[in-house]
Amino acid sequence: MATAFYPGSFDPMTNGHLDVLVQALAVCTRVIVAIGIHPGKTPLLSYDERADLIRRSVSAILPERQSDIDVVAFDDLVVDAARRHGAHILIRGLRDASDLDYEMQMAGMNRQLASDVQTVFLPAGASVRPITATLVRQIAGMGGDITPFVPAPVAQALRARTP
Repeated sequence: MATAFYPGSFDPMTNGHLDVLVQALAVCTRVIVAIGIHPGKTPLLSYDERADLIRRSVSAILPERQSDIDVVAFDDLVVDAARRHGAHILIRGLRDASDLDYEMQMAGMNRQLASDVQTVFLPAGASVRPITATLVRQIAGMGGDITPFVPAPVAQALRARTP
């Protein structure tokens, strides 16, 4: 069993992200959830808020595994960040064929950059496949009910932000 690196923006963490994270914990002893920081983007939630919500979401459903995840920030190449944290497996979730096309390109490029870092694709469960963080942000911004799409701690945090 190895250490995996699960990169994304997690803005906010969705039930789809959580589904993939739970699967990653089933095949790896440790998972580093890596929040990408992009200077040109303004996230809805700060890094600290996202990191806290990820930890709380895992703790709520897998309290016995919460010590097996770490949450870190990165702003460089994902393969460099993975190596820096001792991970040689990249976890990528797949929802549909369009995700596969994009992720295969990324996996190929990452393999060229770092042949010692392997990409592992994990399919999202059927009930969470249509969920995207972008749609969750839009629904929340318009006052809609996001509880079916995000872990309870995330729903609470987003509700608290909405006037």
